[in-house]
Amino acid sequence: MYRTILLAYDGSEHAQKAAALAGEEARLHQAKLVIVYAYDPVPEWLGDPLFEEALARRVAAAKERVEEAKARVGEVPSLEVEVLEGPPAEAILRVAEVHEADLIVMGTRGLGGLAGTLLGSQSQKVVMLAKTPVLLVK
Repeated sequence: MYRTILLAYDGSEHAQKAAALAGEEARLHQAKLVIVYAYDPVPEWLGDPLFEEALARRVAAAKERVEEAKARVGEVPSLEVEVLEGPPAEAILRVAEVHEADLIVMGTRGLGGLAGTLLGSQSQKVVMLAKTPVLLVK
């Protein structure tokens, strides 16, 4: 039985499917659902006003993605949202630990070919480092 389910959401097709599945699981188990969205840091060297504009665009995009995720999840017993700046895998793992997640649900879409072998994907990093089960959705 799951008490807390974490949904990692980036807006991709696989993440959209993961959102629907995470919503179903949260309803089935009467679990709290935590949606995590991470955005790339804004380089400080941009300086003002470019830094502020870039940050505002990223925050606006994050809000849009979170609303999209909420719509795809549907009604759940309890919902929290975490929007973080930084690498997605690190953000997902940090939030999972803080919220003591019983399950991480996320989409998978590998880089493929040599790039995927050398760099790895966010889902691979989460699977390797998570202390809790991870459900990958294609």
